[in-house]
Amino acid sequence: MEMSDLRPDYGLTHAGLHDLGQAYWNLSTPALYEYALRRYEGRLAHLGPLVVSMGQHTGRAAKDKYVVDEPKTTRDIWWGKVNVKYPEARFQALHQRMCAYLRGKTVFVQDCYAGADVSYRHAVRVITEFAWHNLFARNMFIQMPRERDIIQKFVPEFTVIHCPNFNADPDEDGTRSGTFVALNIGQRLILIGGTGYAGEIKKSIFSALNFLLPGKEVLSMHCSANVSQNDPHNVAIFFGLSGTGKTTLSADPGRNLIGDDEHGWSENGIFNFEGGCYAKVIHLSRESEPEIYECTRRFGTILENVPMNPAIRRIDLNDTSLTENTRASYPLTHLPNIVKSGMAGHPRNVIMLTADAFGVLPPIARLTPDQAMYHFISGYTAKVAGTEKGVTEPSAVFSACFGAPFMIRHPSVYAQLLADKIARHGANCWLVNTGWTGGGYGVGTRMKIEHTRALLNAALEGALEGGDMVEDPTFGFQVPVRVPGIPANLLDPRSTWPDPLAYDARAKRLAALFHENFEQFKDRTPDRVQAAGPRKGLK
Repeated sequence: MEMSDLRPDYGLTHAGLHDLGQAYWNLSTPALYEYALRRYEGRLAHLGPLVVSMGQHTGRAAKDKYVVDEPKTTRDIWWGKVNVKYPEARFQALHQRMCAYLRGKTVFVQDCYAGADVSYRHAVRVITEFAWHNLFARNMFIQMPRERDIIQKFVPEFTVIHCPNFNADPDEDGTRSGTFVALNIGQRLILIGGTGYAGEIKKSIFSALNFLLPGKEVLSMHCSANVSQNDPHNVAIFFGLSGTGKTTLSADPGRNLIGDDEHGWSENGIFNFEGGCYAKVIHLSRESEPEIYECTRRFGTILENVPMNPAIRRIDLNDTSLTENTRASYPLTHLPNIVKSGMAGHPRNVIMLTADAFGVLPPIARLTPDQAMYHFISGYTAKVAGTEKGVTEPSAVFSACFGAPFMIRHPSVYAQLLADKIARHGANCWLVNTGWTGGGYGVGTRMKIEHTRALLNAALEGALEGGDMVEDPTFGFQVPVRVPGIPANLLDPRSTWPDPLAYDARAKRLAALFHENFEQFKDRTPDRVQAAGPRKGLK
């Protein structure tokens, strides 16, 4: 099939683009490799991955995201620090200038889908200035079948235009800097400029789905998901921010991966939004994470900001000289154990991952449905170094729904959907600490991944059902007394601290932070959920 045959009838003029120098449509992975290398966008590493560097933007520019305030959607958007209002007139002016910038230039176009369930799938067109960003879109979204009639009839429901070399003018455009991620949900158009960080492409579409799907009673989730190889009904979802272990823990050799980052929960069950994985690879080892490690050595994988020896073309996954947020983008088909359809049944277990920088939460605890709703709305974790621009070391943070930067509606909307689905399908809920024990960050030690995996396997296989549990005196959830293969003192975080009184003080402080954070949600949260948080009046 010739390249010209991969062009749909619905062209780029609908996105405002005219007089382009050249538009390359729906190129294959090898072809995008060739253009990326020919244009010096990246370098080929040993065994085939494409290594790229993004300069100063090695993470999301969270403070440079804007949502257009327009009549169709404004009443349903959670306006504030997360979703900053952006005037529609300024968006149109910015769009016109971006289109003018692209006149006479080469662009790459990738038509794809977001959503494995065809009942809730959205057609996405990604237009990029660089070939490697188009390859990123090809990796991360669901690829369109390459039949001519399907391609020619493709009509995008959302269009993303990504131009790293085009910067906004803060005085003229009303932006904070030259960097911008601007979503016009009513127009179904997303503009990204001033940053080469590829994650902005996938997260902008995720944000759009977070607005659209709840209106169809579908819970959109920042989570990974997998299913037992022996029991197709044993489905688990893992909530958590970047760096808490979503990708690592869901890529379990004994379970099949549905997806590692973004999913929907409908009346049909769980479905992946994506067709690829975007894994952190700093300090990745073959021993601890063999499946992901092998993906860093394969053709078709993009390695972002991973240092490489230019002479022998060998990468160094332990080198943090460019950033802590080194990433690998690869198609799901690079992994050995996957659910090819991207779909599974309703979850039997809901896992909420937190990297507790205070070092006071147990490695695993069982939550009641109300506690699950409370902790889901709270979204406590640690902001991991490098995930966002300007963050150099972990710190305690609350991120609603374990993904506040991407939640367009009020968190209570997603929390109520989660509560309804948990109740309807009888899912068990667990809080798992992948952070620190024996002290906070800088004093204690990080939970061993072997211990976390053993605890998760026990929960997912039902080994904790009916076992002895004790109630945490500060947080009120149930903590197992013993789990085979796990040191008993690890299950009681207070006993891991050299000074138990110091632990009590730190736990009290964290409880207070939970309450302070939850004040913003009290007006739209049931009393029973508010009561499910940490105990008040602790001495």
